[in-house]
Amino acid sequence: MTSILFKHISHLATFDGPYRDAGTEVSDGFILIRDNIIIACGPMMDCPDDAERTADRVLDLSDHVVMPGMVNTHHHFYQNLTRVMVQDDELFVWLKTLYPIWARLDDRAMATASRMAMAELIMSGCTTSSDHQYIMPNDCTLDTPIRVAQEMGMRFHAARGAMSRGESKGGLPPDSCVEEEEDILKDAERLIGTYHDMSDHAMTRIVLAPCSAFSVTQGLMKDAAALARSYEGVRLHSHIAEVLSEEEYCLETYGMRSVAYAESCDWLGPDVWFAHAIFLNSSEIKTFADTGTGATFCPSAHMRCGLGIMRAREMLDAGVTVGLGVDGSASNDTSNMFSEVRFAQFLQRVAPDRYLSEAPGGRGGFGGTAAAMSAREALWMATRGGAKILGRDDIGQIAPGKSADLIAIKRTQLGMAGTQRDPLAALVMCGPFNADYSFINGIPVIEQGAFTRLDINAAMRDHAQTMDRIYA
Repeated sequence: MTSILFKHISHLATFDGPYRDAGTEVSDGFILIRDNIIIACGPMMDCPDDAERTADRVLDLSDHVVMPGMVNTHHHFYQNLTRVMVQDDELFVWLKTLYPIWARLDDRAMATASRMAMAELIMSGCTTSSDHQYIMPNDCTLDTPIRVAQEMGMRFHAARGAMSRGESKGGLPPDSCVEEEEDILKDAERLIGTYHDMSDHAMTRIVLAPCSAFSVTQGLMKDAAALARSYEGVRLHSHIAEVLSEEEYCLETYGMRSVAYAESCDWLGPDVWFAHAIFLNSSEIKTFADTGTGATFCPSAHMRCGLGIMRAREMLDAGVTVGLGVDGSASNDTSNMFSEVRFAQFLQRVAPDRYLSEAPGGRGGFGGTAAAMSAREALWMATRGGAKILGRDDIGQIAPGKSADLIAIKRTQLGMAGTQRDPLAALVMCGPFNADYSFINGIPVIEQGAFTRLDINAAMRDHAQTMDRIYA
């Protein structure tokens, strides 16, 4: 066994406390890990006397803020091959424009895109990610991003997405982008049998994730739910209420709103989480809370695509578990978790709180409130909230017995100047920042701001060449 002592941590935030709280925060702290597990942590004065002498490695973090690695609960890795396209059109136009390009991707391109997406996530403090790969053109398989995650050292929940309802059957995607439902379910069962690991500190788990109400049939939704629940810990994920036109589609096609449609498909419960959930009304938010259904807030994509503002404040207050997601790299154009945390806090603060047309002088518009969300609440969504959504109690916090996933951000950098009074909030309000150190499962994947397991320049060259090949 190997052990590492992190000593004299300038500010340690454990997120080991109750709901929406940063938990124990310590100045001059320590963490002791053995192999992939946290053994002890707390104030430096409580560090075991022999820890420094017996540790295989001692790392002084006296100028760093340390917190749990963040958890990204919604992404589409492959989309970073189509960034900054369709910049000013609504979602359905955006999709219809990009579907034909995505239909030309192959497995080699998926590997390249996955590597780049994971690199961005890890550099921005993410240690666990889910990815929703719902298009499988040519020779593409979900095995490839799983392999890349293993190479990169990232903890990975691979979501076997799918589209089965093409244009000829009343769906949105072209028929060239869809699969036969029998093949989808057969492949999902293969992936579960091959990769799904329910042990503590597991690095790979499988999620079943039909794409959306407008791209799969009701039958596939029900069959996927039944298949997932026939195995231990296989969770369900999809999009919901992302745009108003989706609600209109559900009303026209199924005679009910999207949440009622999800319920009709057996898609509510503590093993289910949905991305976006922007257009839920108060009754539907209560339904999510009552059933334990989770939701992923993707603030960058919501702003970039002009979708709306998720009612995250109301959801949290109602008891809904809310996590954060960067969403696809073509709908937010980055994969930066610190950006998502920052925008999550700020966007809730400007969410319409009161109409001001009757204010003195006839001033119009909407007003928000600075009390809508704190920096620590936003970080809680990115750590404990994301872990709970993925069904994990071994990540998202720094505490004895938990997985050794942690990040350290240097305090002695330009953006952190003047933040001595609250360096943890500064990570949200003064960023975004990159990780100076990142340990995943006890293994260093970022050291002094550089990758230990990836030649980033070679990866960038491969990405550029892949784009040239696909677009040719």
